[in-house]
Amino acid sequence: MRVHAKRAGVLLGGLMAPALSTADWTLNMSPGVTGTSNDIFSLHMTILWICVVIGAGVFGVMFWSIFAHRKSSGRKPANFHENTLVEILWTIIPLVILVVMAIPATATLVDMYDTSEADVDIKVTGYQWRWKYDYIDDDFGYFSNISTSDDEIYNRTDKSENYLLDVDNPMVVPVGAKVRLLVTANDVIHSWWVPAFGVKKDAIPGFVNETWTRVDEPGIYRGQCTELCGVKHGFMPVVVKAVPQDEYDDWVAEQKEAAQRERELTEKDWTLEELMVRGEKAYASACAACHQADGSGAPPAFPALKGSQIALEDMDAHLDVVVNGVSGTAMQAFGGQLSEVDLAAVITYERNAWGNDTGEMVTPKEVFEYKNQE
Repeated sequence: MRVHAKRAGVLLGGLMAPALSTADWTLNMSPGVTGTSNDIFSLHMTILWICVVIGAGVFGVMFWSIFAHRKSSGRKPANFHENTLVEILWTIIPLVILVVMAIPATATLVDMYDTSEADVDIKVTGYQWRWKYDYIDDDFGYFSNISTSDDEIYNRTDKSENYLLDVDNPMVVPVGAKVRLLVTANDVIHSWWVPAFGVKKDAIPGFVNETWTRVDEPGIYRGQCTELCGVKHGFMPVVVKAVPQDEYDDWVAEQKEAAQRERELTEKDWTLEELMVRGEKAYASACAACHQADGSGAPPAFPALKGSQIALEDMDAHLDVVVNGVSGTAMQAFGGQLSEVDLAAVITYERNAWGNDTGEMVTPKEVFEYKNQE
C-alpha cells in the first residue's frame, strides 16, 4: 500500500505541476564522455537536422499545393505524364543527400571499429547473470555481480539512487588510455552496453567481438546487459570506474597481489567453519540467483538444495555437478568460474547449510586434484 500511495502522490504532483515534474526529462541523446560517443552525438544531430530540412521542405510544398490548388478556388487539375526533368531531379537530389549523410557516418564507423594500438586489453565475458573481466596483460580477473540488496528488490526498504545499477566489483580503466574490449559469453547471448561510452557490443558464446573506448573524464559510468538472457536479465548491470593513471597502476598492483594470495590459499589447511564463512559469500554471488538464498530453489528449472539428494549423499557426484555442470539443463559448469577455494567452500556450504548438516567438507586441494584428473 505504501508503494501505491507514493506512486499516486507522484502522479498527482505531476498533474498539478507539469513543468516541475518534467524538468529532468530529455528527448535527445546525450553527448557522453568519450570521443566515440561525441562523434555519435554529432552524427545524430547532423542527420536529424538534414531530416528536419527535408521534412519541412516536402511537407511545406505539399501543404502549399493543397491550399493553392484547392478545388474550391476554381483550380482545375493538370493532366501531364512523364516529366523527364522532375524524374532526374528526384533521383539526383536524394542521391546527393545520401552521400552527404554517408561520409560522416562511414568515418565514425571506421573509427569505432579501429581497435589497434590499445593501451589496455580487457576480456569481457557474460555469464548468467554477471560479468567477468580478465585483464589480459596483467594476468588477473574477477567477477562483477549486482550488489543491490534483496530488501530493495522486494520493496522492504526504499530504493537507492542506483537501484539495480550497483555491483560489487566494477571494471576499472585508466583515464585517457585506449582500452580494447574483447567481448564474449559463456552460456547464452548477452550484450555489454555503457551509454556514456557510446559502446554496445553483443557477447556471443564461441565468438569474440572487439570494441574499444577511451574515457576522458574520471568517474563512475553505468550500463546494463541489453540482450534478453534469461530470468535475471534485468539484474546484470555494468559499472565502469575511470581513474587517473597513477591510481590505476596502484589498483593493478593490488589486484595482482590479491590474485597471488588467492592462488596460495589452495595450499592452506582449511577448517569447516572457515569454509562455511567463505562458502556463504560464494553461494550468494554465484548460486543464490537460481537456487535461492535459503536453498529452496525454483523447481523444476532450479531444484532445491535444501534436503536434496545431491547435497546429502555422494560427495563425488556433488563435486562433479558443481565443477562440470549438467548438460541439457540450466546448471552451469563453475569449474572455470570459481577458484578451487571458492568451489570447495560453496560445496561445503551446500552440504551443511539450511539443516543439511552432513558435517562433511571438501578442501581446495581435493578440488584441485579432481580437476586435474579430468
